[in-house]
Amino acid sequence: MTSHLSFPLLTAIVFVPLAGAIVTGLLPRSRVEPLAKVVGALTTLVEIALVVTLVVEFKTDTAGFQFVSNQPWLPELGIRWFVGVDGISLFLLAVTALLFPVALLGPRVVGDSKSYVGWMLVLEAACMLTFVSLDLFVFFVAFEVTLVPGYFLISGFGGPRRNYAAMKFFVYTFAGSAFLFVGILAMVLLVGRYDGGHDTFSLITLARYAGRLPVADQEWIFIGLVIGFAVKIPLVPLHSWLPDAYTQAPTGASMIIAGILFKLGAYGMLRFGIFMLPRAATRLAPLLLALAIAGILYGAVVTIMQRDYKRLIAYASIVDVAFIVVGIFAFSAQSITGGVFEMVNHGLTTGALFFLVGMIGERRGTYRIAELGGLQKPAPIFAAVTILVVMSAIGLPGLNGFAGEFLVLVGTFVTDRWWAVAATSAVVTGAIYMLWSYQRVFHGQPHGANATIPDMTLREAVAIAPLLAGIVYLGVFPAPFLNRITPSVDHLLAHVELASGLHVPPNASPRLSYRVPADQRVDLGHAGLVASTRATGGRS
Repeated sequence: MTSHLSFPLLTAIVFVPLAGAIVTGLLPRSRVEPLAKVVGALTTLVEIALVVTLVVEFKTDTAGFQFVSNQPWLPELGIRWFVGVDGISLFLLAVTALLFPVALLGPRVVGDSKSYVGWMLVLEAACMLTFVSLDLFVFFVAFEVTLVPGYFLISGFGGPRRNYAAMKFFVYTFAGSAFLFVGILAMVLLVGRYDGGHDTFSLITLARYAGRLPVADQEWIFIGLVIGFAVKIPLVPLHSWLPDAYTQAPTGASMIIAGILFKLGAYGMLRFGIFMLPRAATRLAPLLLALAIAGILYGAVVTIMQRDYKRLIAYASIVDVAFIVVGIFAFSAQSITGGVFEMVNHGLTTGALFFLVGMIGERRGTYRIAELGGLQKPAPIFAAVTILVVMSAIGLPGLNGFAGEFLVLVGTFVTDRWWAVAATSAVVTGAIYMLWSYQRVFHGQPHGANATIPDMTLREAVAIAPLLAGIVYLGVFPAPFLNRITPSVDHLLAHVELASGLHVPPNASPRLSYRVPADQRVDLGHAGLVASTRATGGRS
């Protein structure tokens, strides 16, 4: 397996934030405040430069993994440093690289900036490794490491109930990870019977032999993986940690938890659950779709009833997450592409929403909607930026939310129109609670302290500008992004169709005109079929 760049780009993307965290930790205490922010800024700028290089060099006509690095780590246990990126993970890396500097440098933080910057950089490194890992052991380690900085960011810099929220966040996600770990071990040990008795954590090898397992074993393993990922997303009914963690976390941490961490679960379902166990995924898809629809309906009702603006945005994420799960398990090229695109969109939009709500909290010392109102008059620029982001959240054509929602609904309608009809409620209810909350907070006559609230400052405008640019650009010109996502999604769907016997309607069938190199094939021996999943980035 080779890459078209000799430089280990993905390895650098993982370790640059970690190096920045180490440097931050070594800073002399007397000069921590300014130097920590400088180290954080420089580290995240270098990270953005590396990810931009990755996006530019990424080949749009290749469905396999690119920029692969595959080196032994613990060979006696079958564990390797095996990383790679495809169209599914490419822009998740990009939105992560974009959101972290905004979250790190934009909102004001009260407390030890050295600890804050250090934990944020550790969290960025763990998120990056999660999105690029093709070894399940390395993936699990990175998946778990995200809990530690998340816990300390909430407990050290959060609101009045931060300790309770941090502990709840840690316990829920750690308990879910226990199911994930059992599922991974069961997969490795059972597949070892078909791989000459050699245990391996390689995604490619496990996908090659997992189809030979008894269907019941596949389903139980898949359930274990899904529970771990569903807690992280979080999917109803495993969601109760979400509102406390989102609302008690400091603004920057809220942006990352909502904008990035939940995607680790959705990405895990798609990359590991569906790819390794397509038969189990298709058999259990109705259950996941039912839970997603329940999440949409429940989340919409609870969101509308919220009296706290930050908590309202937190509960709205339940609806967004469920909508993405519908796209993933509808199993059409359009719906899965839309689901991946929505992961990117949600990072931009929800990150911007938490940034803006955090500004209200800084200015007014409260998030209660009843104590706000009329903010548009003293802060017109602030109101204009907020309505732009709100329109993105409700899927206004011309902004980023529209293309993803459209693809999910169209693709779901192709495979099962009733699931699509139910999912449409997310679009309708989203418009209700987002516009109604904006009206109550920004319209009307300001009273008391609301009449003198400061408008958006130049520093805040510069900080949020990259997110606004992404919201507009993805809405106006999504083609470059979709062109990079679609080949990998099409190839994944072909793999699922061949492995499970899933019938995909002709107008939703994957287009297999993309180059898929010949080696590292996934042999679906039980069906006498072969689907290639070459883990490489080289040109043919």
